[in-house]
Amino acid sequence: MSALLLLAPLFLASGALAMALHPPGRADWQLRLPEMAALIALALGLGAAIDLAVAGPSTSLLLGLDHVGFSSRLDIVSVAMTLTVAFVGWIVLRFSRVALDGEARQPAFMGWMAATIASVLLLVGAGNVVQLAIGWVATGVTLHQLLIFYPDRPRARRAARKKAASSLVASVALVAGCALLVVRFGTSDIAAINAAVRSGEGVGPLWLAALCLAVAAILKSALVPTHSWLTEVMEAPTPVSALLHAGVVNAGGFLLIRFADVLLAAPGVLAVLALVGGFSALLGAAVALTQPAVKTALAWSTCAQMGFMVLQCGLALFPLALLHIVAHSLYKAHAFLASGGAVREVASIRRPGLVAVPNLGAVTRAFGVALALYVLIGLAFGITSKSPQEVALGAILIFGVVYLIAQGLADAAPRALTWRTVLMSVVATASYFALQLGTSWAAYGTLPSPPQPDGLIWATITLALASFGVAAVAQTTFPLWAGHPAAAGLRVHLMNGLYLNSVLDRLSGRWTPKSGETL
Repeated sequence: MSALLLLAPLFLASGALAMALHPPGRADWQLRLPEMAALIALALGLGAAIDLAVAGPSTSLLLGLDHVGFSSRLDIVSVAMTLTVAFVGWIVLRFSRVALDGEARQPAFMGWMAATIASVLLLVGAGNVVQLAIGWVATGVTLHQLLIFYPDRPRARRAARKKAASSLVASVALVAGCALLVVRFGTSDIAAINAAVRSGEGVGPLWLAALCLAVAAILKSALVPTHSWLTEVMEAPTPVSALLHAGVVNAGGFLLIRFADVLLAAPGVLAVLALVGGFSALLGAAVALTQPAVKTALAWSTCAQMGFMVLQCGLALFPLALLHIVAHSLYKAHAFLASGGAVREVASIRRPGLVAVPNLGAVTRAFGVALALYVLIGLAFGITSKSPQEVALGAILIFGVVYLIAQGLADAAPRALTWRTVLMSVVATASYFALQLGTSWAAYGTLPSPPQPDGLIWATITLALASFGVAAVAQTTFPLWAGHPAAAGLRVHLMNGLYLNSVLDRLSGRWTPKSGETL
């Protein structure tokens, strides 16, 4: 039954091939073939989930010779990712069939979209590192064709070229890391490699393989400062953005989760991931708040979300990182596909009047209320038995509801708003603990628990808490200092992404062709 995950990409690839060999005409029923293939892949994922619940994790037989071939790994990671990718892919293909109606190259677009989804499914269901590398590279190749769907747009070609360069480096790092693992353990089976590491084999030389995997994940997930291409791919059709931000960039996080045991053997690499992820999360969120274009704001939001997911991996909270990937995929796909309607809706809404602005006293009380709710609800969920990493991550998430509570505690706010914000904060806190508990239970035995914190881990936790705490204070008190000239200047710098894209453009060479030139 574990071979079901091998059939899912096969159906999508067949749909892509049908679009290439016999491009259907406008409104032809055959345009539904990729969409139907994605629906079949979703059904196969559900079948695999049932088999996992009944029989437990397993790896299919290798279809190949001498560690080279195709096999699928059936566990909570592959099933969750397959269901997510297949569902989002089905929605995106269905949207594309209607949104691109009348486009001369619609069949080609549908074909490349199906091929990209097939590549991602091949990647997330891989049972061996060879198949994983093939799916990784194929995802970059097929996505490139979608990014240059309008080849006459210079900005689209520039972004695609940046993406190709980033993918090349990421692929080289991935192949190098996988090769080191195969040489060290004498097998390409991912489950066997993780089991060997967990049993204590080869801990010494694993740091180099872990570092290669971390570099590949950072580039694939477009973390700052490797994010330049992600924020510039808005020239492609909206379904491409939905699939890219909801599926493809998650490959970096998936890679870290899949080789969680290898990363645990390299604490220094985990610390680097936490630092890079936290920095990307904070900067990406700050820049996203200043963007006037909705798709650009969503792109920077993805940088922030991927950064937070990598931070979770750096803290060795791999089950929560998996939950984050699934939740972010569903949210971001909906956000991109609904972006056009959202812009029209906002434009038609009458601007609100004065709002309640919390003073420093309200902000202080908001922090106190948020932390008190966290402790009380946490005690009900057994917070005393949780790891320091889990407790710290929960505190960081609670910082996110401080702004909400502060609005309700403002002097000019009606009391009904106060109670409503407190109730919403209670629901958010309880939901965090419930989801954390459920995900950890589902991943038990597959993903490792976070280790006991040493000095390096404590330093990482302290830095993360301090950084996100300062960011929460700045966001909550922003109405009090927004009128200062320094705030206006900071907004301009953030709106331009602190000019990181411009710096990278200069370092990378001349990306934009002159008139009459081609890339």
